[in-house]
Amino acid sequence: MFGFIKDKLSKLYTAITSKLSALFKGSVDQTTLDKLERILIEADTGMSTTRLLMDRLKKSWEDGNITQGSDLKQALCTELKSLFPPDKSISECRVFLLVGVNGSGKTTLAAKLAHRLQKEGKSVMLVAADTFRAAAQDQLEVWGTRLNVPVVRGIDGQDPASVVFQGCKEAKENNIDAVIVDTAGRLQTRVNLMKELEKINKVIERHFPNELICTLLTVDAMLGQNSLEQARLFQESTQLDGIVLTKMDGTGKGGIAFAIAHTLKISVQAISFGETVEDLRQFDAQAFVQELVNG
Repeated sequence: MFGFIKDKLSKLYTAITSKLSALFKGSVDQTTLDKLERILIEADTGMSTTRLLMDRLKKSWEDGNITQGSDLKQALCTELKSLFPPDKSISECRVFLLVGVNGSGKTTLAAKLAHRLQKEGKSVMLVAADTFRAAAQDQLEVWGTRLNVPVVRGIDGQDPASVVFQGCKEAKENNIDAVIVDTAGRLQTRVNLMKELEKINKVIERHFPNELICTLLTVDAMLGQNSLEQARLFQESTQLDGIVLTKMDGTGKGGIAFAIAHTLKISVQAISFGETVEDLRQFDAQAFVQELVNG
């Protein structure tokens, strides 16, 4: 991940990394800690997470363990890394169920994930289960054509679970290694969403009872704390195996990764940025913190 934030996520670098570097010069006083707190809040780390971090750092400062900027840098790295839950591997998953609100980047993620799996030598199938937006199905078909990946889609308004049923059936018949399911993101109708996802999961489990099924939530990093609330609601509606932070190149609010890790205890699996299928990076929490703080 070395150089990734500076090269690919320039807004994040400008908003956080470059500002932090100025704090790590010279001695540390209350003003230094106040500036650090503002940087974290502006980066959308969230009030509760920021308060936790600052309470720990302030105590260490008062105890005399933090006197110089270098001490503060090391302590901040340690505290940020401690926020992340243990990584959960999804490399062996057979079915990837993508959930998230409309506009959060699910369909683009489906293409990027398909490309990554292809590079690993796996055959892939895309399933367009967002039958409520024709544009989503059309977009997925365009990506399928570009990647030479089969796409299973239904008609507008069709029961999404029936489309997933057809996709799983064809995937089994053709010995497809990985199935990626793009779903609708109607969070405003949570009860319907929950029932829909439960039905889809039952269909998948019926076809692949002994295979790993991975549910990934796309979170638009540009929305900051609003994305955190969306993630919380999805977590209440379905079992999540990981988060993918999307549109990371368009924002300086990378603190949302820490807010999600601390508040929801869900691992961040990947970062999506840019518009090409190559623009997907596996998330390494330790490396992310190290690079964000050290520059």
